[in-house]
Amino acid sequence: MIRLRQICLVGRDRDAIVADLEAVFSLRVGYVDPGVGVFGLHNAVMPVGDQFLEVVAPVRENTTAGRYLERRGGDGGYMLIFQADDQPAHRARVEAAGMRIVTDFRAHGYTCMQVHPADSGGTFLEIDSMDPANDWHPAGPAWRDAVDVSTVTGFVRADVGCADPAGVAHRWGSVMDLAVTIGHTWGMHEVRPDGFCVRFTPSGPRGEGLDVIEIAAHDATEVLERARLRGLPVDADSVTICGTRFVPRPAED
Repeated sequence: MIRLRQICLVGRDRDAIVADLEAVFSLRVGYVDPGVGVFGLHNAVMPVGDQFLEVVAPVRENTTAGRYLERRGGDGGYMLIFQADDQPAHRARVEAAGMRIVTDFRAHGYTCMQVHPADSGGTFLEIDSMDPANDWHPAGPAWRDAVDVSTVTGFVRADVGCADPAGVAHRWGSVMDLAVTIGHTWGMHEVRPDGFCVRFTPSGPRGEGLDVIEIAAHDATEVLERARLRGLPVDADSVTICGTRFVPRPAED
């Protein structure tokens, strides 16, 4: 099985972004990882049920994240991070496809494999494993203490903007060992890890990247009203935070 476990956003002002996410979605920071300092970043990790939303921001010049912000013209979605039961099999498919692995390490039962975005296409793709499976090393030892599902409960879908949606979809489907389907409503190429959908869409003026996150909410109207009161950009069905459209959808209570 492969499932979405974490979504990462990148922005210039970590604390302001975190404050918006806390106010709109009732999220709480469960961990600040000192280890990301080696990449010239600081972060905050917030549980969304047993999944996670991470915000990273550069704290020095000439970082990969900083260059990404410049390329996309501001804050935005950054990574989709998956957890796999058989991570070595996914790694073998990545290597067989000639994709470069840019982050590769093990720690405390956790194995990380991050693919170069020029090879994965669209956005950063990361496939990890964790033993025991219900823990999550990047979220620290006490993330369960920060869980608050009073407003949102998990992630439903992500839209990844691509120069070649069909090609990127088949690349992801191949390394994940998942079928690529065509959505009946929008005609978009999709792959469906357990309980989640990645939809590959034509990239817009900002270029390739993670553009939209659909999130399960008990009351979508309340979420959008909170966002309006906070002065955030809101349209009929979404709020934009950290340059990313969040679309609240009814949670399955």
